Amino acid sequence: MKNIIKLTGLTLLAAALVAMPVGLRAQDATTNAPAAAAPMAKKKGGTLPFHGKISAVDASGGSLTVGTLTLNVTSKSKITTNNVPATLADFKVGDNVAGAYKKTAEGKLNVTTLHLAVKGKKKAAAATESAAAANPQ
Repeated sequence: MKNIIKLTGLTLLAAALVAMPVGLRAQDATTNAPAAAAPMAKKKGGTLPFHGKISAVDASGGSLTVGTLTLNVTSKSKITTNNVPATLADFKVGDNVAGAYKKTAEGKLNVTTLHLAVKGKKKAAAATESAAAANPQ
């Protein structure tokens, strides 16, 4: 008889221990509430990428159009052709370009980097020359 009482007591104790966390969770309902929405901090740098074909170039005005973006080239813009410094005058309609820009408070899109990778004989010749220099026979 004592064994049955001990076994029943231990069973009730085990059941109480298992049920206790459920009861505590029910009392603390605030932990399931969504956190207050904090405003997203603006990224430092804040540049946005772009790529595509040039549909218009205005070298004297310092702007170009890629897709639907009209981008302004500033004195701070880094412009390269095959990793060699270049100017906006080196670009023409139809060139494939890539780069990044920042949007100003006034809504202007200022180019931070602009790259043109020339494909064809010039690039292939440069690659052949560099490979020959790296592997002299």
